[in-house]
Amino acid sequence: MSVSVDPPIRVLLADPHALFRRGVRLVLEDEADIEVVGEAGDGLDAVERIVELTPDLVLMDVGMPGVSGIEATRRVRAAVPSVKVAILTVSEQDEDLFAAVRAGATGYLLKEVSIEELPEAVRAVARGHSLISPSMASRLLTEFNVLSRRVEEQRGNVPRLSDRELEVLRLVARGLSNRDIAAELVIAENTVKNHVRNILEKLQLRSRMEAAMYAVREKLVDAT
Repeated sequence: MSVSVDPPIRVLLADPHALFRRGVRLVLEDEADIEVVGEAGDGLDAVERIVELTPDLVLMDVGMPGVSGIEATRRVRAAVPSVKVAILTVSEQDEDLFAAVRAGATGYLLKEVSIEELPEAVRAVARGHSLISPSMASRLLTEFNVLSRRVEEQRGNVPRLSDRELEVLRLVARGLSNRDIAAELVIAENTVKNHVRNILEKLQLRSRMEAAMYAVREKLVDAT
């Protein structure tokens, strides 16, 4: 009686440092159920390689040259939704974390992750779990809690957004940049900036991430 064996998890490494990619490859290829199918050293090449190879999972650095890791993640998720992206970076900046989540990343790991933890992290994300380094997860939770309290306080007294501002807010919640929003709505990028500023002022929010979370909370966009 034959025993079915699951195919290995196909991983692509996107990082500007060849030496780091080699180290991660050696760690992952020591695992029988993980296969590294490709590498990329810049963002645009990463997107092209991912579309070509359709791996199960991409480990993507934020600081990719050319096209950033955040923008590359956004493009990959739009072009090949089945591919999961986990950010693997040294950046502990809140904005990078929030931007990665908006762009569709399902993991945000710091490069301080141990050799033993990395393969398990790959397996978890490949299985569909969201995985964020504990120190970063606490920041995301704190930000969400702050926003939730602020939204509750404002309920029943929220300034009305114009139709155009609602359009911009929905696109912000989808993770689009000002340039992408301008192209989508066929308006000037400076006009988008003005709309975003007005939205934040009207809703008394501090950042695009808070605006995106507000849009999800108010069911202006699909949370999935």
